[in-house]
This record gives sequence, C-alpha cells and structure tokens, in this order.
Amino acid sequence: MLRKSLVLFSGGIDSTTALHWAVAKAKDVRALTFDYGQRHNIEIRMAKKIARKVGLPQTILKIDLSQIGGSALTDKRIEVPRYIKLTRLKHGPPATYVPFRNGILLALAAAWAEVNDIREIICGFNIIDSPDYPDTRPEFIKAIEKAVNAGTRAVFSREKMKIVAPFIRMKKSEIIRLGISLGADYSYSISCYAGKEVPCRSCSSCLLRRRAFAEAGVRDPLVLRLRKEGKL
Repeated sequence: MLRKSLVLFSGGIDSTTALHWAVAKAKDVRALTFDYGQRHNIEIRMAKKIARKVGLPQTILKIDLSQIGGSALTDKRIEVPRYIKLTRLKHGPPATYVPFRNGILLALAAAWAEVNDIREIICGFNIIDSPDYPDTRPEFIKAIEKAVNAGTRAVFSREKMKIVAPFIRMKKSEIIRLGISLGADYSYSISCYAGKEVPCRSCSSCLLRRRAFAEAGVRDPLVLRLRKEGKL
C-alpha cells in the first residue's frame, strides 16, 4: 500500500488508468494536471470531469510551453500529421513530441509533491505502442528520479521520492483492460491531438486509441457517449 500519491493526470487513457490504479494502491491520492499551452486543451476540461467523478482533489498548474514550440501540440504553425493507418514512418521523435515535456512536468510535479509531503509520483507512461517518445522510457524515469532525489530535501531524508510508471511495458489494450477491471470510465478521456472533443480519427493518437480498444475487445466509451449525445 502506497502512502500518499500524486498522479500526473492529463485525462487521457493512460493517466485515467493510472488514477484508478493509484486509488486502489494508496490511502491518499491527488491529481495534478498541467495546462501547458497544448493544442488539445479540451483534455483539461474533461480531466476535471473525471477527477470529480472519481472524487479526487485536482490541482491544475499553468505553464506555457508554446513559448518554446517545436511541436505540433504547442505550435499551431506545425500541422498535426494525419494518417490512413498506423505505421511507423521513421525512427525518432514524431512531430507531436513536445521537447522534454515529461521532464519539465515531472520537475514541477516533484516540487509540488515536496511542498505537499508526497513521496510517490505516478504516471501512465508506456513505450510498447509509442516507442519514439524519448521521455517515456525506463531510462528516462530512472534518471529523472535520481535527479529529483539529488535536488530536493529528499537529500536530507531516508524517504526518497519515487516516480512510478506501472504500465511502462504494457500495450495500450492491456492498460485499457486493467482500467476497466478497476472501474475506469473512459467516456471523457481525450486522446485526439486535433483539439476537439469529437476525435478527428486520423491523427496517430486517434488511430492508436481505435486499435487499442479493438484489441481489448471493448467499444470505445467516448464514441458511445458522443453518439448518445448526438455529437457524432
């Protein structure tokens, strides 16, 4: 049983599962969401709905990574790539990679956790289906955990900060199955990079989501909700 945990919570499939995983493992869970200037900031509004439904306190920190740019998610001059089917076009970070985003967000999360006496930061990172994002790899998590413990008051304590990525080597379909077993509701989880509640169905994230639910043998709750509401 974890003691007091902080979940890096974007509102997507992985972090929604991480939220429910943390609730099952920890006595005290907080959700931390970042408004970092992302094109798809609809996810923040939906993340609020999920956090309220689960009954967890949520903090939203605002930063502006659009000042750095370099990504289709933070620079609207760069188009979000569209695809007919999932394919690995080239080796290396895709256009939707936000430079060192997870490093920046984890550093801020560590500072917030330190102030709030939290020792575990839980994130939904995984590399099986999205191997070309450098800041989701086990090596990255290990390195930034070491940096956090070397640069915070953890230096003076026997209790060190832990960055926990329980799904790091799981397929997204496996993450979905786990989430469902934990009672996760994905009807408000947003994956699409286009920036709207109704998915574009052609960005890499939409295609990966569709494949993952198909592999999991589950109808996408977001699509079902949107149809019920007459939005799709």
